[in-house]
Amino acid sequence: MSYQALYRVWRPKRLEDVAGQNHITKTLQNALIQQKVAHAYLFSGPRGTGKTSAAKIMAKAVNCEHAPVAEPCDECNACKGIQSGAVVDVIEIDAASNNGVDEIRYIRDNVIAAPRDVKYKVYIIDEVHMLSTGAFNALLKTLEEPPAHAIFILATTESHKIPLTIISRTQRFDFKRIGPETLIKRMSYILEQVGAESEEDALHLISRVAEGGMRDALSLLDQALSFSEDNTIRTEDVLAITGAVSQGFLADAVAAIIDGNAEKAVQAADALIREGKDPLRFMEDLIYYLRDLMLYKTAPSLNTLLDRVQADDAFVSMAERVESTWVYDSIERLHGELREMKGSSHPKIFLEMALIHVAKVGEGTNVPAVDQGEVSQLKEQLMQLQKELHSVKTQPPAASGEEQHQKNPPKRRPQPSAQNGASVKQAARMLQQASKEERAKVESKWADVLRTIKQESVPASAWINDAKPVAASTDALILVFQNEMHRGMIDDKFRTLTERAIASNNDHSYQIITLLNHQWEELKSNFRSSQSEDEDSDSTQETEKAEVSEEEDRLITEAHKLVGEEFVHVIDDSPSNS
Repeated sequence: MSYQALYRVWRPKRLEDVAGQNHITKTLQNALIQQKVAHAYLFSGPRGTGKTSAAKIMAKAVNCEHAPVAEPCDECNACKGIQSGAVVDVIEIDAASNNGVDEIRYIRDNVIAAPRDVKYKVYIIDEVHMLSTGAFNALLKTLEEPPAHAIFILATTESHKIPLTIISRTQRFDFKRIGPETLIKRMSYILEQVGAESEEDALHLISRVAEGGMRDALSLLDQALSFSEDNTIRTEDVLAITGAVSQGFLADAVAAIIDGNAEKAVQAADALIREGKDPLRFMEDLIYYLRDLMLYKTAPSLNTLLDRVQADDAFVSMAERVESTWVYDSIERLHGELREMKGSSHPKIFLEMALIHVAKVGEGTNVPAVDQGEVSQLKEQLMQLQKELHSVKTQPPAASGEEQHQKNPPKRRPQPSAQNGASVKQAARMLQQASKEERAKVESKWADVLRTIKQESVPASAWINDAKPVAASTDALILVFQNEMHRGMIDDKFRTLTERAIASNNDHSYQIITLLNHQWEELKSNFRSSQSEDEDSDSTQETEKAEVSEEEDRLITEAHKLVGEEFVHVIDDSPSNS
């Protein structure tokens, strides 16, 4: 099979070709020229960032016939033999499939032998973190004191799994993710060399999906070239092969969420899935879009830090519409749903529920356009009110308290809204089943409830800070607030979170009923009055019954005296016995 994938054809052959890792290549070049090559190296970093390529280039450079050199010549027999794999003294080992003690013991026993074809034996162990504990122990002594003709280069994507005893015996180089600009520049150069073309947005999309890996980027580029029919890569081609969505589609979906239009957001998700897109990929793209939105709002000048979007007019306009708090909460909420999606066999359901939830919370987050004419008019009205207030303050006080009372009647308490009125009626019904034991149980856990709410949402913790539980039944709980705004925010936006926090700290769930302090005092007074009236009514009825019973007994006694007991029959015709 003559065709080779792009990432193999364009694999770096010189250190200067390793893209995006200048901090590493410069150090290695200086070490080669100054002949300060260490006996063991550890190359760690994300996949596809050049670790194994750099290791092979190092093997060529130390064995080049023109050494010491900063770069291999790729012309001498040693360089050509190492590049083709013909030199047996450069050994590449995949630790994923050769991770036992026996394989490492074989290396330890054979490393003593002098190299056959070149000056240095170079052992390149890829994915070294896959070695077993026994294999690491077998490698320790060899790494610490290897023969003068041996060099070990270890490569890994998970350096935290490597024992510290191994790391301390190596020179460590951390490869970083390659930036989008570097990826795009490299892909453009390769396309130019192979005689192909591409839309700029298509390369941006490939670099976004590659997530900083050059190998992944070139693999996607190769796939996109195969998908295109005229050797031109288009944005829609990349979207089709990656399962990603365009920035315009993401902007429409986020706009629907901000507008509180859950129906439009769910329809967009359904359309994507019908086209074969991955719901997990869509959720990730949505989170990254919001992340870039938050970053742009925080620092508009740092456009280069945007990961998934370009700051076009639609994006800038959207950043002006939303509040940072809402964006932060939405990212946190969607990230939680993403974790659930990854472990579910029906991720579409979690995606739809997440969009509906965030859209409902997003209602009312829009910042309305400001009419400058209205602002000017309001300023004039404010100035007029200030003048009137000043004139009132300078007037002499009223002659008597009675006149003052007539001029300034007492302020009426604001009437509760329809929602507050419903809460009051609901609370009145709940008080019939309330108990002191249930209230004491909730109060004992209230500090834990507040702590749970703060862990889940700092804004919700601030709104509920002045609330206190005042009555509880087995299924409901009355919370009293001092401030109407605090009560409204908890009732409208953080009700579910609050009820969940209460349930998690008690043995069952409660429905919360929110009231203002003056509403609670009035309700409590009415409830106590009704209880007293009921007790008085019961007492009166008992007295009346006793009086009737006493009158009946007197009549029966008189009848017995007149006609005799044998001729008197008592018939009870009271309503209770009819």
